[in-house]
Amino acid sequence: MDKMPWFAQYCEDAERTDQLVDHRKHVELLAAGLFGETGSILAELKKKDREKTAYPFDRERLEEEIGDVLWYLARLIGILAPSEATKLDDSAARTEQQNGDDLANAIALGSAVGAMLDTLREDSGNDASQRLGEVWQALGQVAAGLEIRLRDAASKNRQKTRSRWPCERRSVTLFDDQFPEEEQIPRKLNVEFREIERSDKHAVILRCNGINLGDRLTDNIGTDDGYRFHDVFHFAHAVYLGWSPISRSLLKCKRKSKPAIDENEDGARAGIIEEAVSAIVFSQAKETRFYDGIDHVDYDLLKTIQGFVKGFEVDRVPLWQWEEAILNGYRVFRELRRHRGGKLTLNLLNRDLRYEAPS
Repeated sequence: MDKMPWFAQYCEDAERTDQLVDHRKHVELLAAGLFGETGSILAELKKKDREKTAYPFDRERLEEEIGDVLWYLARLIGILAPSEATKLDDSAARTEQQNGDDLANAIALGSAVGAMLDTLREDSGNDASQRLGEVWQALGQVAAGLEIRLRDAASKNRQKTRSRWPCERRSVTLFDDQFPEEEQIPRKLNVEFREIERSDKHAVILRCNGINLGDRLTDNIGTDDGYRFHDVFHFAHAVYLGWSPISRSLLKCKRKSKPAIDENEDGARAGIIEEAVSAIVFSQAKETRFYDGIDHVDYDLLKTIQGFVKGFEVDRVPLWQWEEAILNGYRVFRELRRHRGGKLTLNLLNRDLRYEAPS
């Protein structure tokens, strides 16, 4: 049996990023999370088998799902059977897979997780170690069949969770720091959102130093949901991420001195991606009263955004910065919508976005 000090360390790391510790149903929520992430592996492999060549098999995505399962498993082991963390055998993750059917192995993992849930429901504490060990072995078989090392999945999961819940929050350096001043997003800027009547609709224009920016915007939907103010999200991206192709376009500060950057990072495709991110977040925000009284953003939404921006410079930005950009963008959006306009003060140096109601 191989000892795995890395897994014991991983259990400690998982504990530090556990946001459910103070919940009265801590163990139940962890168990439900384990069940849900196992279902994600099953769903991926089901689509792989069903769709054949039509479904783009993504080994990296499955490695991420295995890492998520591993996180919940590590937390349950840390709580229910901490002495097992240094005893588990990882040979299943390195040897030839006995069953060559990936989907069958995933189903076996689901069965092991189900048995563990039954043990928890029956409050059979003495059986917890055995059931958790069975889940570990089944997870190892799934990983081996996909040629994924559990240690690698754990390492990438650690990086992801630290991106979301870091020990120390240090923002990524502004992407245009090394460019001429005229190609930088202005470090300090005042922008006015002015609402006007346009036929039977409300429209918004942006003004900066007495000059209009961009086009007049309406909600472009049958209901009044305030999307006409959505440029605030681009300004929030500029402040808290140091990234906003739309803001660069509005302010005419694209990085023309480097054609590849101008085309790939400040071009039309990057702008479309940013608009898509804003629209996706807005759809979910409407269901939460635009994050009124909410201090966090759904983790799955943050991961979806990260997938959207993959390949662009902003994919280096950690998830916590995205959360900060979204929450502060909607903090100001709610004020703009309530007062039907107002003035924004952007400070990229201090990562600060302030609102002033119209007089």
